[in-house]
Amino acid sequence: MTREELLVQLEDLAGRLNIQVQYESVKSEDPSTFGSYCRINDQHMIILHSRALIGRKIEIITDALKRFDIGDVYLVPALKEHLKKDEIPGGHQEELGLDGEGDVTKVPA
Repeated sequence: MTREELLVQLEDLAGRLNIQVQYESVKSEDPSTFGSYCRINDQHMIILHSRALIGRKIEIITDALKRFDIGDVYLVPALKEHLKKDEIPGGHQEELGLDGEGDVTKVPA
């Protein structure tokens, strides 16, 4: 499964769990603004920076979905295996930032 296919599968799973995945354009260079899970009243949401790299999007959605009981939800085998792993393949564990033109880049540690 490609990373693009994995992202689609994760977004689909979130939808089946009634978790809204929303992409926003954020003008901050703070890496924490690249996305997160939140709950507003009874609505579960994952808000992601629209320009975050695909690996970062996968990482954020995966971390959020691991909070939920998905034992009774059908998952394609590749997605099931992905969610069992602690580390996201091709993900970005390092800090990320925006360059002056709004592109996502690595920030030196």
